[in-house]
Amino acid sequence: MDPFSPIQSLVDWLVFGVLHLAKTSPLGSALDFFLFDSTKIVLLLVIIILGVSLLRTFLPPEKVRASLAKMPRFLAHVSAAALGIVTPFCSCSAVPLFLGFVESGVPLGVTFSFLVASPMINEVALVMLLGLFGWQVALLYIGSGLVVAILAGLVLGKLKVEKLLQEFVLKNLNHGVRQQALLKMSWGDRWSYAVNYVLEILGKVWLWVLIGVGIGAWIHGYVPTDFLAQWASKDKWYAVPLAVLIGIPLYSNAAGVLPLVGALTEKGVSMGTALAFMMAVTALSFPEFMILRKVMKVRLLLVFAGVVGIGIIITGYLFNAVLP
Repeated sequence: MDPFSPIQSLVDWLVFGVLHLAKTSPLGSALDFFLFDSTKIVLLLVIIILGVSLLRTFLPPEKVRASLAKMPRFLAHVSAAALGIVTPFCSCSAVPLFLGFVESGVPLGVTFSFLVASPMINEVALVMLLGLFGWQVALLYIGSGLVVAILAGLVLGKLKVEKLLQEFVLKNLNHGVRQQALLKMSWGDRWSYAVNYVLEILGKVWLWVLIGVGIGAWIHGYVPTDFLAQWASKDKWYAVPLAVLIGIPLYSNAAGVLPLVGALTEKGVSMGTALAFMMAVTALSFPEFMILRKVMKVRLLLVFAGVVGIGIIITGYLFNAVLP
């Protein structure tokens, strides 16, 4: 049984029973989509972010930095990318952690694995993919995103790009891992932190959720079936790179763009193309580059964008190949 079927039944009753909108009408279809998806997404956000934030209380930043600095290089890349799933979901908050890792002696390539994974794969993306497409797509997305982050970090580490960081970062490079006393938290403190973090994240993303679901609902109700598939179906070889290029000038986070992904796939856009678009919006957007410009020189930004962009395009083709 679908765990969300009671919510769907309640929304159907409200839209088609109380408001007397026709199921086949564009407005009825769009409103039903909007109410169901927004309710489901907010509910999943509360449950999963609560669990992730509790886990985070066992991962003090200084302890994580020390562990990454001492790990074998490949394992450090894997761990840093995985850490991106349970850490800040946008570049504005990921960049300070990136700087902290670099200044603590964590190899630069390893920090890039974290920097790629953090905005692209996170608890918000997991929640919404799970709710929109099911656990198979969610796991495939996380797995492919981790591979992109790990390989990007490995490539950038091999290129020895330290000299392309801004001067103030280079001055603090390799100062060694700073040791701080780790606070022991009671379970009461952990729950208090988790609840406050859920409220903080919801405060940041609720408007993006409503905007994203609203756009998705409009597409669901008003855009003719197969209209978008004319340029974004599997048989169009250019669809994936085009989707990545379209996503770069835009700015959103997973909460805002994933409902749109759901609506696009429903109208015939292939899953790989839609997810490549989402990855570009969250990991390669111009606003992110403006933030990263504070810590990287232009040449390094271009190398970073090229490596990550190629990884996203390959991932899009992979999704199109393996998903029906």
